[in-house]
Amino acid sequence: MTKADGEIARLYSESYRRIAHVIGRIPRGKVMTYGQVAEDAGLGRAARLVGYALHAIGAQLPWHRVVGMRGKGIAKVAIKDPLHGTEQRMRLESEGVRFTGSSGIDLDTYGFRLKKRRTR
Repeated sequence: MTKADGEIARLYSESYRRIAHVIGRIPRGKVMTYGQVAEDAGLGRAARLVGYALHAIGAQLPWHRVVGMRGKGIAKVAIKDPLHGTEQRMRLESEGVRFTGSSGIDLDTYGFRLKKRRTR
């Protein structure tokens, strides 16, 4: 357990700790959508809760690896603030994530899932 893990465990709710656990495991050069983080944290469709958690504890996590869903198989930088949105894009690009001409991120190439989805 790192110092940041200990601080998160001590200061935040169980939901935020589960979110932090998932985000902390996203490898360099990979991304997850807010909804995927919520699902892998066992929080169903609570994508908005992931945003709240990132706002509270984001500096201690690889926050830039969490992106918005644009459409089937495509994600996007969801931060509306141009300064932080640009910072997120630059951090992702420095890790090797390539954006499409329309600023999308191909989830087949760069997506990561902590838990494997079951198929029926």
